Amino acid sequence: MSLFNVYPLFDITPVKAKDVFVFDKNNTKYLDLYGGHAVISIGHSHPKYVAAISEQVSKLGFYSNSIQNPLQVTLANKLEVLSGCKDYQLFLCNSGAEANENALKLASFHNEKKKVVAFKNGFHGRTSAAVAATDNAKIIAPINAQQEVEILALGDLEALEKALAKNDVCAVIIECIQGVGGLDESTAAFYEGVNALCKKYNTCFIADEVQSGFGRTGDFFAFQKYKVTPDIISVAKGMGNGFPIGGILIHPNIKATFGLLGTTFGGNHLACVASSVVLEVIEEENLMQNVKEISAYFVEKTKEISEIKKIKGRGLMLGLEFDFPIAELRKKLIFNQKIFTGSAKNPNLLRILPPLTIKKTHVDLFFEALKKELD
Repeated sequence: MSLFNVYPLFDITPVKAKDVFVFDKNNTKYLDLYGGHAVISIGHSHPKYVAAISEQVSKLGFYSNSIQNPLQVTLANKLEVLSGCKDYQLFLCNSGAEANENALKLASFHNEKKKVVAFKNGFHGRTSAAVAATDNAKIIAPINAQQEVEILALGDLEALEKALAKNDVCAVIIECIQGVGGLDESTAAFYEGVNALCKKYNTCFIADEVQSGFGRTGDFFAFQKYKVTPDIISVAKGMGNGFPIGGILIHPNIKATFGLLGTTFGGNHLACVASSVVLEVIEEENLMQNVKEISAYFVEKTKEISEIKKIKGRGLMLGLEFDFPIAELRKKLIFNQKIFTGSAKNPNLLRILPPLTIKKTHVDLFFEALKKELD
C-alpha cells in the first residue's frame, strides 16, 4: 500500500535525536531550530522524559476515560500552578485541532450561539469548525464551509464590535501571536478590547495557544502579556514534547455536564506522564527564563545580518523577514548547513521554533551558517 501523498518531503530520514540535534540514517547531525512545528519543548529524548514514559508503559499504557485516572489530576494540578491559570478546568484530547474543535463546540454549548469570529492569517487546525475558522481557502472542503465564520482583519475592534452586536457569535478565536500565518501580533489595546467586547456581548474568548503555549514566548502563555481573561485556552504542541496530547483550559464560569465532551485516547496514561514531565522540566531547568535570555541574544545577533528586514514574534517563537522568498535559503540551510528551520504563509519569513533548551552556542552556529548562505 502506498502512502497518501499530501506532504512535500525533504530527502532526510531522521533516526535519532538528542536535545537540539537530530541525526539521520547516515548519522549526519542537524541543528533543530524548528522542533517539528514547535513541538519539542524540553529537547529531544530528555532523559527524565524517556525514563518516565518507559516506566509508565511498562505498567499501564492506556485505559479509557470510564475509569479513574489520577495521572490526569496530577497533570491538571501541575498545569494550574505553572501556568498561573487558577481555578480553570482541564479537558484533555489529542491534538491542537481537536483542542480548538472542542473549544468552539463548548463555546456554542455555553451560550447557545453558533457563529465564530476569527482573524486573517489565523490557523486553528484542520478539523471541521477549526479549519473553517482558519484563513486558508485551500484547506477548507465544501463540508467545512457550512460553518458560520466571519474572518476579520487583525486589530480591527470596530469590525469586531459590529459582528458581535448581532448577538449570534458563540466565540472569538485568536492567536495572540500568529504561527503559520507569519508571527504577526497586534497591540495590547486590541487584545484587551477583544476581551472586553466578548464579555459585553456574552461571547467566549478563545485564546489559541497551541503553538505559543507551554513557555515558548517566555511567559507560560502568549496572552499573559496582556490584561485579558480567556474563557477557553487551547493547548497542544509543546505540551507533550512529541507525544500526542492536547487540551483546553476552561474558565470556571463554564459548567460541565456528563457527556458534554468526550474522547477515547485523550488524557491517556502515557500522554499525562509525558506532559507532567514537560512541566517538571520547564520548572526545574528554568526554561522560561532561558527562553527570555536566548531570545534577547538571538534578536541582538540579527543586527549583524543586513538582509533581515524585520524580526517578528516573542521568545523562541520568532520569524526572520527578508525582502525575498526564503524557500531556497531554507533548503540551503538544511542541505548545506545541516540546520532545520521553518516556513510560513508569508513567503519571505523564516520561522525559528527551537527546543526551549537551546543555548547561545547553538544560536551562534545558526548565524554563522546564515551569513555563509547570504554571502
